[in-house]
Amino acid sequence: MAKVTKKLKEAQAKIENGKMYSVAEASALVKEISYENFDASVDLAVRLNVDPRKANQMVRGVVTLPHGTGKDVKVLALVTPDKEAEAKEAGADFVGLDEYLDKIKGGWTDVDVIITMPSVMGKLGPLGRILGPRGLMPNPKTGTVTMDVAKAVSDVKAGKIDFKVDKTGIVHAGIGKASFDADKIAGNARELLTTLVKLKPQAAKGVYIKSIHISSTMSPSVEIDTKRFTEQ
Repeated sequence: MAKVTKKLKEAQAKIENGKMYSVAEASALVKEISYENFDASVDLAVRLNVDPRKANQMVRGVVTLPHGTGKDVKVLALVTPDKEAEAKEAGADFVGLDEYLDKIKGGWTDVDVIITMPSVMGKLGPLGRILGPRGLMPNPKTGTVTMDVAKAVSDVKAGKIDFKVDKTGIVHAGIGKASFDADKIAGNARELLTTLVKLKPQAAKGVYIKSIHISSTMSPSVEIDTKRFTEQ
């Protein structure tokens, strides 16, 4: 059994048993109980009342967090030569095509997001077994396959993230850093939750959002009251 450290015990003691916190309260509390010696990521876990095995209950989308993610997102733009300049100007960290396709074939995946163009997707198909498991395969639904490469790069750098419900019905998403002001964490959380409410599948019956928890990298989780979001 894992040993519970003194810092973890202190953090757990600050969470009131059985209490469901408002987004604002939980955002302030997660900062207070983040005891890591580094700038921890703050994550939201939302359990949905859906069956992801059914196509008409899959929940997937994108959201631009108003206060960014706090993370330096490394972007690879796989584009034709005529699009290279705009990709670089928009802030892409790596720009090119064939040389990066060869690097990926060799196992290189040191990026967070890959953005490409419709005409290039055919070349990416054979790399699905490498990119797919890492969540790096570009997808038109998330805006990472587009002719407007500059906008796609700028959006990702500004805090645009994509999310997808996992096989257990939970959406996990990073919504900032522990160093953020509490109101910025709360603003990002509300933006994601509001987006999830809008994406409720018509086939989903009953209470849509079953639970919401917020935590930092190593902190205990704080439960958020779902009432506001289930009434919408």
